[in-house]
Amino acid sequence: MQTNSDFTTSGSRAENRPLEEEEDPIANEPEMDDAGADDPIEAEPTVHPSEIAAPKERAPATHVVEDAKYGTLEGVGVIFGTVGTAEFNARLIGDIDKMEYVMVKHLHDGWTLGQIIDVQRKTDLTVEKAKRISDGGSVDIDEIVIAKVDVVGYRDDRNLLQVPRSPFKAGDMIFRAKDELIKEVIGLKENTPTGAYLGLLFGHDIRIEVDINSMVQKHVCILAKTGGGKSFLCGDLIEELMKHDVTVMVIDPHGEYGAMRDKGSHPKGAREFHITPRSFDDKILEFATDTTANKNAKPLKFTLANIEARDLLALTQIKNGKTFLTALRRAIDSVKSVKKDYGLKEIIAMLESEEDANNNSLIAELEYLNEVNIFAPQGTKIDELVQKGKMTIINLRGTPPDIAELIVNRIASALFELRKIGKVPPMMLVCEEAHNWCPQQGLSASSKILRTIAAEGRKFGLGLTIISQRAAKIDKNVLSQCNTQMILKVTNPNDLKAITNSLEGIAAGMDEEIQRLPIGVALIVGGNIQNPLFIEVRPRESRHGGESVEIIPTR
Repeated sequence: MQTNSDFTTSGSRAENRPLEEEEDPIANEPEMDDAGADDPIEAEPTVHPSEIAAPKERAPATHVVEDAKYGTLEGVGVIFGTVGTAEFNARLIGDIDKMEYVMVKHLHDGWTLGQIIDVQRKTDLTVEKAKRISDGGSVDIDEIVIAKVDVVGYRDDRNLLQVPRSPFKAGDMIFRAKDELIKEVIGLKENTPTGAYLGLLFGHDIRIEVDINSMVQKHVCILAKTGGGKSFLCGDLIEELMKHDVTVMVIDPHGEYGAMRDKGSHPKGAREFHITPRSFDDKILEFATDTTANKNAKPLKFTLANIEARDLLALTQIKNGKTFLTALRRAIDSVKSVKKDYGLKEIIAMLESEEDANNNSLIAELEYLNEVNIFAPQGTKIDELVQKGKMTIINLRGTPPDIAELIVNRIASALFELRKIGKVPPMMLVCEEAHNWCPQQGLSASSKILRTIAAEGRKFGLGLTIISQRAAKIDKNVLSQCNTQMILKVTNPNDLKAITNSLEGIAAGMDEEIQRLPIGVALIVGGNIQNPLFIEVRPRESRHGGESVEIIPTR
């Protein structure tokens, strides 16, 4: 097999010789400055997630070789120091950035893919020289740029991903990775019939498509700090699900997803993602408890037929519910005996007819629930709520938290039971602000059913997508069941710990990278993506409804 020494280069190998000063300069250098990385009051850049700058124009390559399979290759560095099978250091001689991919030819295993995980600039500038500069003088500064490279691997004759068993040679040239090798080694396929296109591989024009079957069958989590772009990315995912005629239901606490009826717009200056703005109005159904605040929504109503007296009491502010449990059960049973379809008005009237002063506080609480107006003799039918190939938005804007928990519980329970018997199509249930519906501490009315869906929903074709800015506050039993993980910028130490502890695809060492992710860049792993990938999130085709409100207009 041809080795690197067989190549004819246009640059001098003598210029690229490894440093002889020390074996591993990176190990002896101070850590890169983390100041402010975890600062909770750090100002977020006012950059839209899709406004990603186009890749910078690179300097002309000066170390070029020709390869029979991959054509012209640009040399970007030389391996030096101690070389392992899993990682090595390289002195950079070309223009390449952290997290980009490189390729190096192994003596026995051929072309192997690596990823730059750290870049440092080492100089001979001393304190004394720095003072001379500050005093207006000039000094000569010698510097080198050093990269730490993780070995991703190569595909063997059986198409299995392997890592070389012997190290590369010091002095070997590393090259900017060709897209063909990246796709081959990582296993990326473009324009697939079941792929959800979410963006481009960071630093490369390679489409990243996550397999929809894997997501619905094995669940998804989207995690980021406030303003990190999680709802934007979820909108991308939902657009792809709708384009593939997948049935979706979204628990929408803030009324953001109705904006997907409107066509989006291309942010100026964005790199080319090959996205055409469009409306999804013909694919969207919307229901809300408060149709006054949510004009485009149909009223969402529930019957009292299957609700227990204990559950009804749990929705009230009565602290000692047991005191009223017997009276409420008696009233419900009395109403049921004479009426098949009934509402809270009938239960209240039955309690009032008993003329028991002890029931006054219970009656007052039930009257409050009646004003919320979600219970009715005739509820919303499931065939209205779920339609094949469409997205149903459950708009909870303006709904009291305790009522919202009941709604999530009732809907999730109905979907799970109906999916088991095939009464609704295979679908994805998307839960925004998931820490409210399945908290790690305490109980929500919807906790039990969401744990059940996370554990058993895949058997019946009911997928779960959970979205939150507080990973540490989500039930770890639910979080750990999410096989496809999409992580944007997270800085809270407790949330980072929950992510690395609960999610199999996220290694402990990635917490620093997650803290430093730019807006618009996500870490994705799971399903058909076996290795964690950094992607530049694509623009939305529809309008994003989760943008912050400007207090002082800037335009």
